[in-house]
Amino acid sequence: MKDVAARGVVIEALRLLRPFWRLALASTIAGIASGLATAWLLGTINRALRTDGGATDALLLTFGGLCLFTIVTAVASTIGNAAVSQDIIAKIQLELSARIVRAPIQEIERVQAHRLMAALSRDVEAIGAFAFGLSGLTIALSVVVGSLAYLVVLSPLFFAVTVAALVLGTWAHSAARNRGISGLRAVRESHERLMGHFHALCQGAKELRLNRARRARVFGERTVPTIHSIRDAHLSAVRVFGSANAVGSLLFFIVLGIVLLLSAQAGADRAVLGGFVVVLLYIRTPIEQLVTAMPMLGQAQVALGQLATLSARFATAEAHLPLDAVPAPTTTIDSIELKDVRFAYGDGGFALGPINLTIRPGEILFITGENGSGKTTLINLILALYEPTGGDILLNGETLTAARRDDYRQLCSAIFFDFFLFDDLVHDGVTVPAQANTYLERLEIAHKVTIEDGKFSTIDLSAGQRKRLALIQVYLENRPVIVFDEWAAEQDPTFRRVFYEEILPDLKRQGKALVVISHDDRYFGVADRRVQLRDGKQESL
Repeated sequence: MKDVAARGVVIEALRLLRPFWRLALASTIAGIASGLATAWLLGTINRALRTDGGATDALLLTFGGLCLFTIVTAVASTIGNAAVSQDIIAKIQLELSARIVRAPIQEIERVQAHRLMAALSRDVEAIGAFAFGLSGLTIALSVVVGSLAYLVVLSPLFFAVTVAALVLGTWAHSAARNRGISGLRAVRESHERLMGHFHALCQGAKELRLNRARRARVFGERTVPTIHSIRDAHLSAVRVFGSANAVGSLLFFIVLGIVLLLSAQAGADRAVLGGFVVVLLYIRTPIEQLVTAMPMLGQAQVALGQLATLSARFATAEAHLPLDAVPAPTTTIDSIELKDVRFAYGDGGFALGPINLTIRPGEILFITGENGSGKTTLINLILALYEPTGGDILLNGETLTAARRDDYRQLCSAIFFDFFLFDDLVHDGVTVPAQANTYLERLEIAHKVTIEDGKFSTIDLSAGQRKRLALIQVYLENRPVIVFDEWAAEQDPTFRRVFYEEILPDLKRQGKALVVISHDDRYFGVADRRVQLRDGKQESL
């Protein structure tokens, strides 16, 4: 399983890099060149120190050229990798956003919002941070490789001792990384839970203020332990990586001790020994840079795995769903018919149907029933947000196919019970019509909200007032089918009467097909027809 997961991470990383491979390759080559030039610079300095009479003009010219080349290539590598990292971040965010937009509604409903936010923020930042630091790591690795090559020239024996120590250090860090990765995965999973707890603390602030036991449970038994578990997992990973760093430092000093011991016994050239020690001391910093990057690499690996999993969940995109504002074909609605329509939530889940009903223009249809009877599922089918698992939806007598589904949706407006209110007034890309202000007056909200630059001046209002603003959106969309999901539930008695006895009849006179979920039995007489649901079944009235 770990091998499969690792392959998945590598494949995902290569997929993200593919569009930018030229810039990534050029930046990497520049980093390698800078690192090798630094190693060459060390050799040049050592030769200058060993040359009788001091540095020659040729050595000084070489020194100056190498300094300039090292700086230029390092800057080029840093800028190039920064550009690649930002391109990767943008690519991830764009891809994931597009997949969310195109994903089936049911899949979006199954994935909790805090999981998406964790992926779009924490995971993307982890990948971007590693990509941004890649130039420094490339330079550090090249410095180490180039310096080791120079050590071979200085003393094969000392080089062999150094390589042996590096092999032991690499093995220790590999073992530490494998242990540390498991801790970082635990941190990532805990972070998702923490986002959920934060969401509960913010959105449920009033409820928590009124219920001491729940407040203690959400904060003391959930939020606090999760924060502590993240802290402990981080510290555990740091201890693992820190122990590996300590082993590496110990090996480094052991190598120096062995070199000094061997030089004393073998009578090594002092110039060679001095050059060797200088190079060894110099490469300690890039080696430590590579070592300390292990946690960042681990976080990037975990983030890539999370994003790959999330992308796989949204891999099945809804067909024929454009992301640009393609004008929908003009269609006159004569009827919308649900013929033996069925829908089920997975194996053994809630099932709705069979449903047989016809919706016509200039008609008010009420959908009634107890909570959990299937009313919201039914309107999701009417709006083509859910695809029936059985039966057919017909528009003007023709079966609604997948190719026509999104065009059909553009004939419908809806205000859901759990609606989201956008602050901008979309009106087919043109100026917001003047009657928008008239609607503000009619809905008795003009004293709190104005329309400025095509937007509501505020949406920080009560639930009932926000629903009135949503109704203005519906008015301006002016579509032939309108669905209200318990719209009047948050309205005061006076405005509830206005909705049932004035707004709905007015929309009916305009020829709109109106579908209304309602529990207000006092106003059932407003409906031309009523569909009653019980446990997912349509009852005769």
